[in-house]
Amino acid sequence: MTKRALLSVSDKTGIEDFARNLVTLGYQILSTGGTQKALKAANIPVTAVEDVTEFPECFGGRVKTMHPKIMGGILYRRDNADDVKNAKALGIEPIDVVCVNLYPFAEKPDIEMIDIGGPTLLRSAAKNHASVTVVCDPADYGAVISELQRGPSDLQFRKNLAAKVFLHTAAYDEMITTWLSEAKNAGLMMTGGQTLRYGENPHQWGSFFEIVSGFGQRHVNESASSELMDHAAPWKKLQGKEISYLNILDADGAWTAVKEFEEPTAVFVKHANPSGIASHEKIEEAFQRAYDADRLSAFGVIIALNRECTAAIAQKIIDQKMFVEVIIAPSYGKEVLEILKQKPNIRVIENKNLTVNDCTTFRTAFGGMLLQNPDNRIVTEKDLTVVTKKRPSPDQIRDLLFAWKCAKHAKSNAIVFARDRVTVGIGAGQTSRVDATWIAAKRAGEKSRGAVMASDAFFPFPDSIEEAAKHGIAAIIQPGGSVKDAEVFAKADELGLVMVTTGVRAFRH
Repeated sequence: MTKRALLSVSDKTGIEDFARNLVTLGYQILSTGGTQKALKAANIPVTAVEDVTEFPECFGGRVKTMHPKIMGGILYRRDNADDVKNAKALGIEPIDVVCVNLYPFAEKPDIEMIDIGGPTLLRSAAKNHASVTVVCDPADYGAVISELQRGPSDLQFRKNLAAKVFLHTAAYDEMITTWLSEAKNAGLMMTGGQTLRYGENPHQWGSFFEIVSGFGQRHVNESASSELMDHAAPWKKLQGKEISYLNILDADGAWTAVKEFEEPTAVFVKHANPSGIASHEKIEEAFQRAYDADRLSAFGVIIALNRECTAAIAQKIIDQKMFVEVIIAPSYGKEVLEILKQKPNIRVIENKNLTVNDCTTFRTAFGGMLLQNPDNRIVTEKDLTVVTKKRPSPDQIRDLLFAWKCAKHAKSNAIVFARDRVTVGIGAGQTSRVDATWIAAKRAGEKSRGAVMASDAFFPFPDSIEEAAKHGIAAIIQPGGSVKDAEVFAKADELGLVMVTTGVRAFRH
């Protein structure tokens, strides 16, 4: 039985050589429209699809290939006796290779550029990849010919091509959906996953994917924003102005940080960095201490609580004339909401999900997407290695572990000073660790005397240790792992400090 290949492509790149090679391998070429004309012009023998179907193209080319003699030739199962018998009775011959690429909708979005037959052919061939080789990308022509030259193509090879088809057609449908819905329903498709050395930290995996779809500007218009938020978000806005991009970004950072603490904790965030974090047996006291940690920065602040927001906290916001952009907590009483109505612009968000985030994180870069698992590594007392002659007291261990959690949620380079489970100074997002230490000390002032210090990564030089000692820091927690560790540890001993290492880094970029 003659082998047959159906070729119908919008992108004619390489199609002539591909067809010639198929003819050399004994394939009869079936084709339509522009592809058929291009092959004829190149003196490649080609059979018109309408000669097989005995039915002409119609409706201005909208219907060409959707006919039982074509679809049946692709879809019938070669190893199914009933299918084979049915095909023979209906005069349907097998189609063994399907090569299709779709109308370039992204280049010219229009109803007439929505391909119907192409995706149908591709998906049909991909579904029956047990018998059919399907090609949607000119870049695969060479590999397909090489495979067919060795004989019947390998099943895994056909399966890989089929998977590529479903990604291709899904991305195509996503572009059309975005266009038709005027971006109210906008998605994202990615491919080409590249495994990276690791994520932000060595204990996190990382990958990079290319974005293969996304039509035009991705936005949600104002009339749709509230509706989408209500249906898609795992949180609920109870009052306040419309949510902005930065509100969500900052609120997520605050919420991710506060979930890390088991004890009642308040986190104040400004420009994606914590300005104050405090834990206490009473959530009201944690709130006040976190605010007092850096009142200057807590202007236009985002607040996250891992306990119910109480009336006392709401009243503190009013009485202290705090400028709050967003407050997020697992719950609010009726009385609390009544109090907060005095500040109608505050976005009051309820989020009951206090579980540590296990979802893959995404970030755009180089026109693609970076993926990694979240930094959920919990450091406990048993993970600490004391590297100085002086050992930490129980209170210092408590504060060191607290400071470490805080440093995880500050942009690197990050230095956190803390005492009694309250941050007293934070230096974040600096290009040098010694500068981060200096900023933390400046913000702490005299509160640094007797406090502990956390560093999200190792110290490359002893200079940060010397800077910390100038301001009365008593104990330091850091990952360790620098080539100058011995020099750093020796400097800590010389200055009479306690130092412990965690063996794990906590970068946050």
